[in-house]
Amino acid sequence: MEKELCLSERNGQKIIQTRIRQQYRFLYVALLFLMLSCGTGKEEEFEEVKIAFIADAHFQDIYAQFEDVDYKGIKNPKTGDFVNIRTMNAQLQSTRIFNENYFAFIEALDDIVKRGIKIVALPGDFSDDGQPLHVKGLRRILQRYTDEHDILFFATTGNHDPVKPFTHDAGKTNFLGIGGKEQIITSSIENIKDTLAGRLTPIITSEIQKWGYQDILNEMAAFGFYPQKDYVYWETPFSDYSYQGYTFNKAEQASSLENRTYAIDAFNKHPDASYLVEPTEGLWLLALDANVYVPKNKLSGVSENINDFESASTGYNNVLLQKRYLIDWVKKVSEKAEKMNKVLIAFSHYPMVDFNDNASDEMKHFFGESKMQLHRVPKEEVAELFADAGIEIHFGGHMHINDTGVRTSTKGNTLYNIQTPSLAAYAPGYKVLTIHSKTKFEVKTVVIEKAEKFNSLFSLYEEEYNYLLNTQTTEIWNKDILTAENYRDFTQWHLKELVRLRFLPNDWSQKFVESFMHKTGEELLMAQNDDLDNSFNSANLSRGDFKAWTGFDMIYDFYRLRSADELAFADIGKARLKQYEFLCSQLKQSDDSAYRLWSYIFKKSSNGKPSDHFIIDVKAGTIEKKRLNGLE
Repeated sequence: MEKELCLSERNGQKIIQTRIRQQYRFLYVALLFLMLSCGTGKEEEFEEVKIAFIADAHFQDIYAQFEDVDYKGIKNPKTGDFVNIRTMNAQLQSTRIFNENYFAFIEALDDIVKRGIKIVALPGDFSDDGQPLHVKGLRRILQRYTDEHDILFFATTGNHDPVKPFTHDAGKTNFLGIGGKEQIITSSIENIKDTLAGRLTPIITSEIQKWGYQDILNEMAAFGFYPQKDYVYWETPFSDYSYQGYTFNKAEQASSLENRTYAIDAFNKHPDASYLVEPTEGLWLLALDANVYVPKNKLSGVSENINDFESASTGYNNVLLQKRYLIDWVKKVSEKAEKMNKVLIAFSHYPMVDFNDNASDEMKHFFGESKMQLHRVPKEEVAELFADAGIEIHFGGHMHINDTGVRTSTKGNTLYNIQTPSLAAYAPGYKVLTIHSKTKFEVKTVVIEKAEKFNSLFSLYEEEYNYLLNTQTTEIWNKDILTAENYRDFTQWHLKELVRLRFLPNDWSQKFVESFMHKTGEELLMAQNDDLDNSFNSANLSRGDFKAWTGFDMIYDFYRLRSADELAFADIGKARLKQYEFLCSQLKQSDDSAYRLWSYIFKKSSNGKPSDHFIIDVKAGTIEKKRLNGLE
């Protein structure tokens, strides 16, 4: 009996030990499962964030009044307001609108408020030449939206803000004055070379000079350029504190502009406004200042002469020459972001990837290397270096185009460069980035179709037009632009006149223009194909379709595609695009090499990566159009 009890006790102990081991195994498996779940579940736990990107606003405060001169501007007979605006003639020969974009900017901000977006990035050219009058006006508007709607703005510099590293005198000769005449407004009388008979008396005001880094960053201090107490984290390429040891006081000391410079030579240093900010837990915004002001000649000492330096319009190609420390900093930032599970989004003024739908080589042969802003196309090395440095998502501007470029480096790292359209050009809009997880991003392009009061200045342009007509000015702008029914339509008119008045005379071979522009689509086809009717039937097209448009229409639509990409499809129409595709297929067989090149360029321009509404999965390495209910 005693023996049986001992055996029973031993068996009981074994059972208890077995149960304990099973429980430990269960706890181990449960703990392992929990650890694995946490490891893969970080993305699921990421709180969705939306960021709006407004590039190239070229904001000018048309209602602002000069503080140091008794000049109100011209009175608008339609509204009774006094405005300081540029002439319509100036607008239609510039790649940007100067006046009506004021209304588009307000419209975009109001739209952002309606969407509940609380973070807005401005990838450069937020001003037009950094003029005090306009930078101050912009600051007031941004501050109002911050105060009233809790929006955080983060800006980076473009080649128009600042034009040169330091403040200097400047002015414009083409403000609109009384009677439709041009009005000179300048910061110094020395800027006026001569005064022509009949011209209006020049207005002299310091408010129209061009600010440099110090003044612009001081005015825009609250919008990312300097640390704020409510930021989670903030640093520059030159700061030396760690994330763990971060304090606002340390950031404030490091933010002084004298601590944020790079050497041009042994004597000269220029500021760099780059910064990294964590506005909300888990999100890192990397604002890159890619402005580089290359010396025109070897400098023999300290120089703040604006004539000694090139403009900054080239972008990243010059970063490789003089600011390679940015690449090292970007690599450190991206490595820290990965280690700390932060979502890193980069933005700057300049593109990192070819923005011509990979047609730049053909365009160099067709237009010439110095035309079509081809000098602004980044070298392939730019994308390679920044992709390997850890940039996956980058928003750029500068070109006033809607485009998406993708590059994968030889090491297998992929960079998605998203070009944000300008509010001051066709097609006017901004981008909304929705961060669904650490690897999944949704990008939507919001087009500003309408802008309240966009046509409120038209009566003043009527006066200008009549003045030009009475003085028998050659190449007067087309008055039909004043029939535009909405802002998007107005930007199309702007582009069409820009093509006619500037692009065709300056960028195109006149031999090609003369042989192509005035011919109908039918005439262009007949020169390539003797058996048109059979070709039309096989393509389900008719001869009449090609009689309705000319070579100029195709050139204009090329610029619409180049500017707006997918956004232009609705304006051009599916039928016309099909006709252009058919013509290109015929021109590819032409004996004329220029016609062949043109067909390749046009074809590539209408077949780029998704650029309207799309999903990027950086883990899978995919970019796909956003589909709603199975439809595009």
